[in-house]
Amino acid sequence: MGIEDRAPGFLLTTVEGVFGWLRQASFWPATMGLACCAIEMMAFGAPRFDSGRWGMEVFRASPRQADLLIVSGRVSQKMAPVVRQVYDQMPEPKWVIAMGACASSGGMFNNYAVVQGCDHIVPVDIYVPGCPPRPDQLIDAVFKLRKGEVMHHPVGKHITQQAEATERDRLGPVPTEQPRLAPVLPAAVPPATTWEVLP
Repeated sequence: MGIEDRAPGFLLTTVEGVFGWLRQASFWPATMGLACCAIEMMAFGAPRFDSGRWGMEVFRASPRQADLLIVSGRVSQKMAPVVRQVYDQMPEPKWVIAMGACASSGGMFNNYAVVQGCDHIVPVDIYVPGCPPRPDQLIDAVFKLRKGEVMHHPVGKHITQQAEATERDRLGPVPTEQPRLAPVLPAAVPPATTWEVLP
């Protein structure tokens, strides 16, 4: 395919480093504002916090041009297929941030209409707590994602298999019950001692 597939081992590491640096310097999120956390996400792109300082000023309206999906707000059952479709339309490599308590765990909406965490739909890389989280927290999450996974993401011909394996692991079944423990039997009771009554 490209130079990254044909390069020898010592050059491949250098190419991965260059690609990682280029990726983290132009990290474009998709527009996915679902509820009140979207206001804080908009503030993240506004002049006070200015995500343009890190090459993120372009919130892409098309998922085919985005690297990052920020799920900000609660995900209803009706919206879940749309979120998954947007995620599927994003090119590899792609990352997901669950912004806020509702996107992370359903938040205060513990009912049938709201998905209890967007990690049931898409594999999440970073969870941002809060209701709503401040833009500072989103900046911190983006920096951790950029310096961790984005900067050191491998380049090569096996990238698709690795992406599928990662998604399969993150969306795998999560145990919802504690494992049953064997009942604890009381220890043997020593025989009762007899007391002598003094005259």
